[in-house]
Amino acid sequence: MNTMKDYEFWFVVGSQFLYGPEVLSTVEARAKEMVAKLDKSGKLPCRLVFKTIVKTPEDATGAIMAANGDGRCAGIITWCHTFSPSKMWLNGLKILQKPYCHLATQYNRSIPDKEIDMDFMNLNQAAHGDREHGFIAARLRTPRKVIAGFWQDADVQTRLGDWMRVAVGIAFSKSLKVMRFGDNMRNVAVTEGDKVGVQEVLGWQVNTWPVGKLAECIDAVSGKEADALMAEYKKLYAFNTKNLDAVRYQAKEEIAMRKLLDEEGCRAYTNTFEDLYGMEQLPGLASQRLMALGYGYGAEGDWKTAAMTAVVKAMAEGKKGGTAFMEDYTYELAKGKECSLGAHMLEVCPSIAAAKPKIEVHALGIGGKADPARLVFEGRAGKAIVISLVDVGGRLRMIVQDVECIKPVCRMPNLPVARVMWKPMPNLKTGVECWIVAGGAHHTTLTYDVSAAQMRDFARIAGIEFVHITKDTTVEKLEQELFLNDLAWKLKS
Repeated sequence: MNTMKDYEFWFVVGSQFLYGPEVLSTVEARAKEMVAKLDKSGKLPCRLVFKTIVKTPEDATGAIMAANGDGRCAGIITWCHTFSPSKMWLNGLKILQKPYCHLATQYNRSIPDKEIDMDFMNLNQAAHGDREHGFIAARLRTPRKVIAGFWQDADVQTRLGDWMRVAVGIAFSKSLKVMRFGDNMRNVAVTEGDKVGVQEVLGWQVNTWPVGKLAECIDAVSGKEADALMAEYKKLYAFNTKNLDAVRYQAKEEIAMRKLLDEEGCRAYTNTFEDLYGMEQLPGLASQRLMALGYGYGAEGDWKTAAMTAVVKAMAEGKKGGTAFMEDYTYELAKGKECSLGAHMLEVCPSIAAAKPKIEVHALGIGGKADPARLVFEGRAGKAIVISLVDVGGRLRMIVQDVECIKPVCRMPNLPVARVMWKPMPNLKTGVECWIVAGGAHHTTLTYDVSAAQMRDFARIAGIEFVHITKDTTVEKLEQELFLNDLAWKLKS
């Protein structure tokens, strides 16, 4: 969907008039050189733009006001080549509304043994300027990412690119619209939440459209449209069914849902098998296909997971590992083989498939409709994370768990759904206990492309609680962390 190309980042450099016009001219020339090389490094997903040298309070405030008002600007990256007195930045940072990264670097890699003198020191004092600049952000409690190291090193550029993806996720989130076909599955707690509160914090606009309107839109899909999409299916997937009418109906559902989503500017949606008024099948293949195109999805009306999946897909644009709506279903508890089986009735994104998916048609057993077509496949092996966003009353909590996806320990030939197996960190028993203690949901976003560190940055910018379950987590440590988090958030509110 070219989300990354829609945004740019502003490079704002700190200095002052103290050192004279020659130094300022050098600072600007070097900053422009750095921006040009960083922009061509291949490590940054978005365009980096040199914006200005801050020399006065008015410069800082003006640059930040301009960034706040520019829809293409997804964030600012600051660097202090010389000493930039931090009170110059105070008024600007107080009104900053965009993600902010402090790049603590310097123009030269090494200290020149013979050339270093006081002129060199006055010009090259990022170590001095960055500390002054860092203090004012700490004093103001301004959320920011600090990246230290030499700007030409690959690890620094990679970290900067990773942060850019987070900032784009924030920008995407602020304008995200979620279309709900029907309500939440009856009597389920964790998929509920405060939609107004979430819009206030994350920007998500969550609203409902009648299922009957979707049914009408499905009926209005032309035979020519359905034929074209069926031809695409035959190129991409193996057909393991003779029931082409069921597959064709899923094609019509995909076309209809995409039309409605695009008409309303929605990039995520939900449905529920408890409300399929006027429809012949629960969307299975159709939902899998829409997720593969970048839309977020949540089953049983789970709008939080739908939105989070859309955000993570936007952050991961251009990467190849895959991101999918997911659900923990059942466990393997044999000694030495402990793992979790993730799947869903129908809707797992084929972006995570290890091999070419098969289109199959099977009975569903719930929903009271015709047998739906779906893609069946195994997920690929590799390191990943699962993400759950829950409303714990008065605030949002993002729970992220490190997992290792594995080749399934059994074939499961009679399980007609897409599936993936993983080992949750630190191990199955402790991982499950920690997840339950934290209040993690059964629905998650599984991603091979976005890291826990990036989700931590996202939570920091958004101002929501972040909980990370790692190889080193214990139930006791997590309980203490959650207790302290509760105290901190009560004081904050």
